Amino acid sequence: MTRAQQPPAHGASGSREEALFGWALALPAIGIVAGVAIFPVLWTLWESLHLHDLRMPWLGRPMIGFANYGDVLTDPRFWSAMAHTGAFVSVTVTLELTLGLALALLLNRVNRARGLVRTIVMLPWAVPTVVAALVWRFIFESPSGLASTAAARFLTTSPPTWFADALAAWVPLVLADVWKTTPFVAILLLAGLQNIDRSLYEAAEIDGAGPWRQFIAITLPLLGPALLAALLFRTLDAFRVFDVVYVMTGGGPGTATEPIALYTFSMLLQNLRFGLGSALSVIVFGVAFVFALATLRVLNGVMLPDRQA
Repeated sequence: MTRAQQPPAHGASGSREEALFGWALALPAIGIVAGVAIFPVLWTLWESLHLHDLRMPWLGRPMIGFANYGDVLTDPRFWSAMAHTGAFVSVTVTLELTLGLALALLLNRVNRARGLVRTIVMLPWAVPTVVAALVWRFIFESPSGLASTAAARFLTTSPPTWFADALAAWVPLVLADVWKTTPFVAILLLAGLQNIDRSLYEAAEIDGAGPWRQFIAITLPLLGPALLAALLFRTLDAFRVFDVVYVMTGGGPGTATEPIALYTFSMLLQNLRFGLGSALSVIVFGVAFVFALATLRVLNGVMLPDRQA
């Protein structure tokens, strides 16, 4: 072996030592993540394979395999809750991305008192979810409240009893979620807008491109990663919506506004069917995990197209 070949060998040995040292530093954090995140998931999976009903403790906790999953998948209430969740996610995320983008474009043009303006815009996001839900419930609950008074001016018929109608009850839920989380989306998209090189817009203006053409050809394509990130965060958050619904409607009237998270809560902590509730939790986790992986794969393809090729 020549002398010219010796340094790479020494460098490889040094790289292995650095890798081992890095793993040694990371092991405490990995242990904490495993204890806080991975262990509960595995325990929930194990629990879902047992018949565990606290209403009938004399039955014990016999292993029943995938029977709980069969009960869940044949329960019409489960599919109804999934449909409610899907509809809520579709409507709220679409509105939040649209309004958030419009708000981000406006904030990007603010030159004076930028910090103050952004602080004011973020105030709804800073309000605790339960407090926001109570405020919106008050707005819609009273027959002489703001919502009913405003609706009476635009409708030829009397305003609906918001929380007693299966369809009308979704209106305050959607508005409360959109009001609270649109500023979060706007700030994410604003960060993406500020990373776009201004010289691209100057060159487009020289070529005669108007504002709309610049938005379609420059802003939207370069804002793609930020839009996908906002889509991922908000979809996962909306998919597990619980507190807004629990405070405002409790899933009612009946189960007309019951999302999958509230249904799982009902099985676990109200009906005390831990085995069935654990199976529901595993299914919800699996759906969210698959969606997150798919979105991250698309996001990586957008941000690193050359590497993917």
